[in-house]
Amino acid sequence: MKDKFKSWTYKQQYKYKSFLPENINKNFYWDNKKINILLEKANLELWKLESFSKFIPDINFFISMHISKEAIQSSKIEWTKTEFDDLFAKDTSYKTLEERNDLIEVQNYIRALNLWMEQLKDLPLSFRLFCNIHKELLSWVRWEHKNPWEIRKSQNWIWGSSLNDAFFIPPHQDDLPDLINDFEKFLHNDNLEIPELIKISIAHYQFETIHPYLDWNGRIWRLMIILYLIEKNIISSPILYISDFLEKNRWSYYDALTIAREQNNIELFIIFMLNWIIETCKNSISTLENVLRLKKISEKKLISFWKRIEKAQNILNYLYSNPVVNYKDIMNLLNISSPTTANKFIDEFIKIWILEQKTLNKRNKEYIFENYLSLFR
Repeated sequence: MKDKFKSWTYKQQYKYKSFLPENINKNFYWDNKKINILLEKANLELWKLESFSKFIPDINFFISMHISKEAIQSSKIEWTKTEFDDLFAKDTSYKTLEERNDLIEVQNYIRALNLWMEQLKDLPLSFRLFCNIHKELLSWVRWEHKNPWEIRKSQNWIWGSSLNDAFFIPPHQDDLPDLINDFEKFLHNDNLEIPELIKISIAHYQFETIHPYLDWNGRIWRLMIILYLIEKNIISSPILYISDFLEKNRWSYYDALTIAREQNNIELFIIFMLNWIIETCKNSISTLENVLRLKKISEKKLISFWKRIEKAQNILNYLYSNPVVNYKDIMNLLNISSPTTANKFIDEFIKIWILEQKTLNKRNKEYIFENYLSLFR
């Protein structure tokens, strides 16, 4: 790099040294030509994904499933054990307290992303917005003692039982105000000659290095990547499974972070990020293609409903956002008072191989759109 990237200095604290990263609100230059090639590919894949999503009728029906998938995978990175099917179960009383807490964390992630998208209309990406989301993520879960929405006021560390054996010690809390101010300026400095995907890569590195919250920093920056791409009009909706790739390549990610910090090599981390975006776009496009194919097949099956086809179509559309249902859901959806009529619709959806029975409980039967749900597992 022309202006050689310097990632850090160590700062002596009482009995330990904290990592103090350099400010990032400046231009960056790179020598590795592989970055240019990957940058072109990543932009192309994002354009293909955004273009493809525009051709899918009723794309909003499928957005909630993308958000649910992302919530599950992002939480798995933090060792939460909720499975995809658990998110749509009507009855969770049989689960242990730990399993229910895991489920609440995932549900909070979904609410946080939806809240972030709504607030993004009025607030730019900033720590004010991050803190609002952090509070939403930690509401009603076992980590409420981790100071929801507050920038940390004490020293934290990553891996290890204490500061004495920690793998990485982020900046001291007294250094956070200046680092946060620099971070926000970098995000919104339009005078910097840095492509957006390079910019979000550097911002990602800096956020993870600052580690501004006592916990749940990872979920915040994974949300931040999606929202940054939306804010910059690169994509129009959260249709990226960014956590899926990271969950499968977490140790390569940690290696890239460590090399950037210890060897002043941000280029390797940028390469990892660009490959991450490329593969994520390909996987998202593949899923959308499969969804579109299933949608066409399922709609052809509705012909058997004849005069009731409009109501059947409403049920099918509902299943794209709620793939597990019971007769009460159908009653509410169609605004009918007869359980018998609702069950008849369900029975016919079973006959045409759209729904199948999920539970054997005679009193609380649930039915699943298995062919659709399996595309997101």
